[in-house]
Amino acid sequence: MEGEEETDRPFLYYIHGSGKNMAVDAGNSPEHVHKFYRELKEEGLPLPDITVLTHWHWDHTFGMTAVVGTTLASTKTNAKLRAVREWKWTKEEMLRREQTGEDIPFCNECIQKEYQDPEKIQVVAAEHEIDTDLTIDLGDVCCELYPRDSTHSRDALYIYIPKDRALVIGDADCEDVYENHGDYDPDRLREMDRFLKSFDADIYLVGHDHPQSKKEEWEYLDSCIRTILS
Repeated sequence: MEGEEETDRPFLYYIHGSGKNMAVDAGNSPEHVHKFYRELKEEGLPLPDITVLTHWHWDHTFGMTAVVGTTLASTKTNAKLRAVREWKWTKEEMLRREQTGEDIPFCNECIQKEYQDPEKIQVVAAEHEIDTDLTIDLGDVCCELYPRDSTHSRDALYIYIPKDRALVIGDADCEDVYENHGDYDPDRLREMDRFLKSFDADIYLVGHDHPQSKKEEWEYLDSCIRTILS
Protein backbone atom coordinates (compact mmCIF):
# COMPACT_ATOMS: atom_id res chain seq x y z
CA MET A 1 0.00 0.00 0.00
CA GLU A 2 1.36 3.39 -1.03
CA GLY A 3 2.54 5.86 1.57
CA GLU A 4 1.00 9.26 2.27
CA GLU A 5 3.30 12.25 2.43
CA GLU A 6 1.06 14.59 4.46
CA THR A 7 1.39 12.61 7.70
CA ASP A 8 4.52 10.65 6.70
CA ARG A 9 2.74 7.33 6.34
CA PRO A 10 5.23 4.85 4.84
CA PHE A 11 4.54 2.24 2.19
CA LEU A 12 3.30 -0.99 3.77
CA TYR A 13 4.11 -4.36 2.23
CA TYR A 14 2.45 -7.78 2.31
CA ILE A 15 4.07 -11.13 1.49
CA HIS A 16 1.58 -13.87 0.67
CA GLY A 17 2.52 -17.48 1.33
CA SER A 18 0.59 -20.72 0.95
CA GLY A 19 0.68 -21.26 4.71
CA LYS A 20 1.13 -17.86 6.32
CA ASN A 21 1.28 -14.21 5.41
CA MET A 22 3.65 -11.46 6.50
CA ALA A 23 3.16 -7.71 6.70
CA VAL A 24 6.13 -5.35 6.73
CA ASP A 25 5.83 -2.48 9.23
CA ALA A 26 2.93 -1.54 11.48
CA GLY A 27 2.13 1.91 10.14
CA ASN A 28 2.02 5.21 11.96
CA SER A 29 -1.37 4.82 13.64
CA PRO A 30 -4.23 2.35 14.15
CA GLU A 31 -6.11 4.19 11.38
CA HIS A 32 -3.22 3.51 9.01
CA VAL A 33 -3.37 -0.20 9.86
CA HIS A 34 -7.14 -0.33 9.41
CA LYS A 35 -6.81 1.21 5.95
CA PHE A 36 -4.18 -1.39 5.04
CA TYR A 37 -6.43 -4.22 6.22
CA ARG A 38 -9.39 -2.87 4.27
CA GLU A 39 -7.31 -2.96 1.09
CA LEU A 40 -6.19 -6.52 1.81
CA LYS A 41 -9.80 -7.62 2.27
CA GLU A 42 -10.79 -5.89 -0.98
CA GLU A 43 -8.11 -7.98 -2.72
CA GLY A 44 -9.45 -11.16 -1.11
CA LEU A 45 -6.30 -11.63 0.97
CA PRO A 46 -6.24 -12.86 4.56
CA LEU A 47 -4.89 -10.57 7.26
CA PRO A 48 -1.23 -11.09 8.18
CA ASP A 49 -0.14 -13.79 10.59
CA ILE A 50 3.01 -11.86 11.43
CA THR A 51 4.09 -8.24 11.14
CA VAL A 52 7.82 -7.48 10.98
CA LEU A 53 9.22 -4.04 11.83
CA THR A 54 12.05 -2.55 9.77
CA HIS A 55 13.09 -0.07 12.52
CA TRP A 56 11.75 1.81 15.54
CA HIS A 57 10.66 5.18 14.09
CA TRP A 58 7.12 6.23 14.91
CA ASP A 59 5.75 6.12 11.37
CA HIS A 60 6.61 2.41 11.13
CA THR A 61 5.54 1.28 14.61
CA PHE A 62 2.83 3.39 16.26
CA GLY A 63 0.03 1.38 14.62
CA MET A 64 1.13 -1.82 16.33
CA THR A 65 -1.74 -1.82 18.84
CA ALA A 66 -4.12 -2.44 15.90
CA VAL A 67 -2.10 -5.24 14.29
CA VAL A 68 -3.55 -8.76 14.17
CA GLY A 69 -1.35 -11.82 14.54
CA THR A 70 2.08 -11.73 16.12
CA THR A 71 4.76 -9.05 15.78
CA LEU A 72 8.53 -9.31 15.42
CA ALA A 73 11.38 -6.81 15.58
CA SER A 74 15.08 -6.71 16.20
CA THR A 75 16.30 -6.60 19.79
CA LYS A 76 17.54 -3.06 19.22
CA THR A 77 14.17 -1.95 17.87
CA ASN A 78 12.34 -3.36 20.85
CA ALA A 79 14.76 -1.72 23.27
CA LYS A 80 14.04 1.65 21.69
CA LEU A 81 10.28 1.06 21.66
CA ARG A 82 10.34 0.23 25.37
CA ALA A 83 12.05 3.57 25.96
CA VAL A 84 9.60 5.47 23.76
CA ARG A 85 6.72 3.73 25.57
CA GLU A 86 7.55 5.92 28.58
CA TRP A 87 7.26 9.17 26.63
CA LYS A 88 4.37 11.52 27.36
CA TRP A 89 2.49 13.05 24.43
CA THR A 90 1.49 16.43 25.77
CA LYS A 91 2.50 19.45 23.70
CA GLU A 92 4.89 20.46 26.48
CA GLU A 93 6.67 17.11 26.53
CA MET A 94 6.82 16.90 22.74
CA LEU A 95 8.45 20.34 22.63
CA ARG A 96 10.86 19.39 25.40
CA ARG A 97 12.01 16.33 23.44
CA GLU A 98 12.66 18.54 20.43
CA GLN A 99 14.82 20.79 22.58
CA THR A 100 16.79 17.88 24.06
CA GLY A 101 17.22 16.17 20.68
CA GLU A 102 15.28 13.06 21.70
CA ASP A 103 12.80 13.78 18.90
CA ILE A 104 12.65 16.10 15.91
CA PRO A 105 10.16 18.81 14.83
CA PHE A 106 9.19 17.03 11.59
CA CYS A 107 7.99 13.95 13.49
CA ASN A 108 6.00 16.00 15.97
CA GLU A 109 4.37 18.00 13.16
CA CYS A 110 3.28 14.82 11.40
CA ILE A 111 2.11 13.18 14.63
CA GLN A 112 -0.16 16.13 15.36
CA LYS A 113 -1.65 15.82 11.87
CA GLU A 114 -2.12 12.04 12.16
CA TYR A 115 -3.59 12.08 15.68
CA GLN A 116 -6.44 14.34 16.73
CA ASP A 117 -5.33 13.72 20.32
CA PRO A 118 -1.66 12.67 20.56
CA GLU A 119 -2.11 11.89 24.26
CA LYS A 120 -3.99 8.75 23.16
CA ILE A 121 -0.87 7.34 21.47
CA GLN A 122 -0.02 3.87 22.73
CA VAL A 123 3.47 2.56 22.04
CA VAL A 124 4.16 -1.16 22.44
CA ALA A 125 7.13 -3.42 21.80
CA ALA A 126 6.96 -6.35 19.39
CA GLU A 127 6.01 -9.71 20.89
CA HIS A 128 9.12 -11.41 19.53
CA GLU A 129 12.62 -10.10 18.91
CA ILE A 130 15.76 -11.33 17.19
CA ASP A 131 19.42 -10.33 17.31
CA THR A 132 20.65 -12.85 14.73
CA ASP A 133 19.60 -13.78 11.20
CA LEU A 134 16.35 -15.70 10.87
CA THR A 135 14.46 -17.41 8.04
CA ILE A 136 10.66 -17.54 8.17
CA ASP A 137 8.89 -20.07 5.94
CA LEU A 138 5.47 -18.79 4.83
CA GLY A 139 4.73 -21.96 2.87
CA ASP A 140 5.95 -21.65 -0.70
CA VAL A 141 7.99 -18.53 0.00
CA CYS A 142 10.74 -17.93 2.54
CA CYS A 143 11.76 -14.60 4.04
CA GLU A 144 15.30 -14.10 5.32
CA LEU A 145 15.61 -11.52 8.10
CA TYR A 146 18.87 -9.70 8.76
CA PRO A 147 19.25 -7.30 11.72
CA ARG A 148 22.01 -4.85 10.78
CA ASP A 149 23.13 -1.25 11.02
CA SER A 150 22.04 1.36 8.47
CA THR A 151 22.64 5.00 7.66
CA HIS A 152 19.13 5.89 8.89
CA SER A 153 18.95 4.05 12.22
CA ARG A 154 21.11 1.64 14.18
CA ASP A 155 18.39 -1.03 14.37
CA ALA A 156 17.54 -1.78 10.74
CA LEU A 157 15.95 -5.14 9.93
CA TYR A 158 16.26 -6.17 6.27
CA ILE A 159 13.97 -8.77 4.69
CA TYR A 160 15.16 -10.71 1.66
CA ILE A 161 12.72 -12.79 -0.41
CA PRO A 162 14.86 -15.05 -2.63
CA LYS A 163 11.92 -16.39 -4.63
CA ASP A 164 11.04 -12.89 -5.83
CA ARG A 165 14.62 -11.56 -5.75
CA ALA A 166 13.29 -8.72 -3.61
CA LEU A 167 14.94 -6.96 -0.68
CA VAL A 168 12.95 -4.88 1.80
CA ILE A 169 15.17 -2.09 3.12
CA GLY A 170 12.59 0.29 4.61
CA ASP A 171 14.22 3.66 5.33
CA ALA A 172 17.70 2.15 5.67
CA ASP A 173 19.25 4.14 2.81
CA CYS A 174 18.10 7.51 4.17
CA GLU A 175 20.11 9.93 6.29
CA ASP A 176 20.24 9.71 10.10
CA VAL A 177 18.05 12.49 11.50
CA TYR A 178 18.60 11.54 15.14
CA GLU A 179 22.25 10.65 15.68
CA ASN A 180 23.92 12.37 12.73
CA HIS A 181 22.01 15.64 12.26
CA GLY A 182 20.34 14.54 9.04
CA ASP A 183 23.57 13.53 7.33
CA TYR A 184 25.13 10.28 6.16
CA ASP A 185 27.91 8.73 8.20
CA PRO A 186 30.58 7.77 5.62
CA ASP A 187 31.63 4.51 7.29
CA ARG A 188 28.07 3.36 7.85
CA LEU A 189 27.18 4.26 4.27
CA ARG A 190 30.05 2.26 2.79
CA GLU A 191 29.26 -0.76 4.96
CA MET A 192 25.56 -0.63 4.09
CA ASP A 193 26.38 -0.20 0.40
CA ARG A 194 28.43 -3.41 0.47
CA PHE A 195 25.70 -5.25 2.37
CA LEU A 196 22.83 -4.21 0.10
CA LYS A 197 24.76 -5.03 -3.06
CA SER A 198 25.62 -8.50 -1.75
CA PHE A 199 22.07 -9.74 -2.37
CA ASP A 200 20.81 -11.21 -5.63
CA ALA A 201 17.98 -8.69 -5.72
CA ASP A 202 16.22 -7.16 -8.70
CA ILE A 203 13.88 -4.97 -6.66
CA TYR A 204 14.37 -2.92 -3.50
CA LEU A 205 11.31 -2.16 -1.38
CA VAL A 206 11.80 1.18 0.35
CA GLY A 207 9.86 2.97 3.07
CA HIS A 208 8.66 6.19 1.46
CA ASP A 209 8.79 5.68 -2.28
CA HIS A 210 7.76 3.19 -4.93
CA PRO A 211 9.87 0.03 -5.20
CA GLN A 212 13.22 0.68 -6.84
CA SER A 213 14.92 -1.41 -9.48
CA LYS A 214 18.42 -2.69 -8.85
CA LYS A 215 19.77 -0.07 -11.25
CA GLU A 216 17.88 2.74 -9.51
CA GLU A 217 18.93 1.72 -6.00
CA TRP A 218 22.57 1.13 -6.86
CA GLU A 219 22.78 4.45 -8.69
CA TYR A 220 21.28 6.18 -5.66
CA LEU A 221 23.77 4.57 -3.29
CA ASP A 222 26.66 5.43 -5.61
CA SER A 223 25.51 9.06 -5.81
CA CYS A 224 25.36 9.30 -2.00
CA ILE A 225 28.93 7.97 -1.73
CA ARG A 226 30.18 10.34 -4.40
CA THR A 227 28.57 13.28 -2.60
CA ILE A 228 30.25 12.38 0.67
CA LEU A 229 33.64 11.90 -0.96
CA SER A 230 33.48 15.10 -3.03
